[in-house]
Amino acid sequence: MSVYTPGQVAEETGFSLDTLRYYERIGLLEPIERNSAGQRRFNDSHLSWLTMVRCLRTTGMPIAEMVRFAQLVRDGDETISDRIALLESHDREVEAQIAELKEKQAAIQRKIGYYRDVLALASNTPACDDAAPAPSR
Repeated sequence: MSVYTPGQVAEETGFSLDTLRYYERIGLLEPIERNSAGQRRFNDSHLSWLTMVRCLRTTGMPIAEMVRFAQLVRDGDETISDRIALLESHDREVEAQIAELKEKQAAIQRKIGYYRDVLALASNTPACDDAAPAPSR
């Protein structure tokens, strides 16, 4: 198993060093082993877990729910149904966010269409100079 410094983990995951320390402090990460000099040493399982944390964070899962999920994982296989329930609940939240974003996107697309129509009308309207001569009397 590979060993990584906090800097390497920060670079690999995109989490800042402060965030990694915070995640360890609140229990989102298991306590990280340290070398004889007291420096944190991460391993492949930490990187794998942080990939999952990134996914949950990116989808907007609140920190408290991520900590709950982490605790369920640590509690073992008897919590799988609880993990499923937590993830299904979050999935419903994500679906609601997607639906709301699609509504907002549709409004933006309507506005784009409106402005394109305005431009098209403006370019098709002859200027006063270009107008046909007035009929003679």
